[in-house]
Amino acid sequence: MKILQIVPSISLIYGGPSQMVLGLSKALATAGVEVTILTTDSNGDTGEKPLDVPLGIPIKQEGYKIIYFRCSPFRRYKFSLELLQWLKVHAKEYDLAHIHALFSPISTAAATVARNNQLPYILRPLGTLDPADLNKKKLLKQIYANLWEKPNLAGAAGVHFTTEQECRISARFGVKTKDIIVPLGVELPPTKPEKGSARQELGIDPEIPLILFMSRIDRKKGLDILIPALENILKGGKQFHFVLAGGNPQEPEYIKNIQDKIQNSSLNKITTIAGFVRGEKKLSLLQDADIFILPSYYENFGIAVAEAMTVGIPVVISNGVHIWDAVEAAEAGWVSECNIEDFTTQLSLALDDHHEARRRGLNGQKYALEHYIWAAIAKQILTIYRDLLPKKWV
Repeated sequence: MKILQIVPSISLIYGGPSQMVLGLSKALATAGVEVTILTTDSNGDTGEKPLDVPLGIPIKQEGYKIIYFRCSPFRRYKFSLELLQWLKVHAKEYDLAHIHALFSPISTAAATVARNNQLPYILRPLGTLDPADLNKKKLLKQIYANLWEKPNLAGAAGVHFTTEQECRISARFGVKTKDIIVPLGVELPPTKPEKGSARQELGIDPEIPLILFMSRIDRKKGLDILIPALENILKGGKQFHFVLAGGNPQEPEYIKNIQDKIQNSSLNKITTIAGFVRGEKKLSLLQDADIFILPSYYENFGIAVAEAMTVGIPVVISNGVHIWDAVEAAEAGWVSECNIEDFTTQLSLALDDHHEARRRGLNGQKYALEHYIWAAIAKQILTIYRDLLPKKWV
């Protein structure tokens, strides 16, 4: 079976949803699928240089191939005429395309090229069909949807949602779609750093609860809920240390605004702003955290939450994070409404009972290791691919 994965960019600048394509491709390749990723060298809308990668030639890595194309002429929109030309020429060599992101010109055009060349395709919206996301630049998106995304949805072999809630609330613009619900996966590290190493490096008392936010710094992540909630808890006399980990080169002014708020807050002396972390440092923070928090207004999955669950950390999240129902059903943490008062209440409950927090963390770990591991997800995806393709793959 020969599958294309098409995604506007896999740069870390754009966060976890794009990186997910790498994990899926590796797992599918391990299962015997011939996978080729098509993407651009985009590495941010402004300021950053393009990715330093060979262009237009297949690069082999971890069992699959990846082909980068020059992002041009519209850098901000991650467009590539060369990618589309390649797809038009080679479409008939593949069995199916899995296209990631809607309302992105390269993904939109790729779906059109695939349809015109009789290549079946699956669309993964990445939360772009969420009403909250559609309300941003609403009129422009209505026009865009009617001209391009509506026919793309109508022509898709399936639409890949990562949670029941994402599927339930997503717009279809009047089109009836074949909906597929498969979560995202987490890459388990082969080894773990020594427990306590992050606390030691950051000078955090081992007896003080460590509350960790680790995600892209973005307006939708609910930091305007989180910071006042933490201030309320501190005012109530509870001890903790807060680590804010994450970056977003696309929004330097917003990041500066958040840093200034913390600097001028009662949280100043008990907060570490760690910036973007990866690799050993990321794992060390996850290992040492007592509670993981994410009060997002909307999040089609919440890969950072799944990562925290795999290492046994109880999570406190909003019901805007669409795996909240899984967290609640598994008793893996606490779920809050998207407001300061309720998030303060739920986080306080997590801090009040260490034994209950530990129990919920272990529940979450058990659930995540059963549901959010790439090998299991690749098996589900492969079954779906076979169901959508001609009988030779059954």
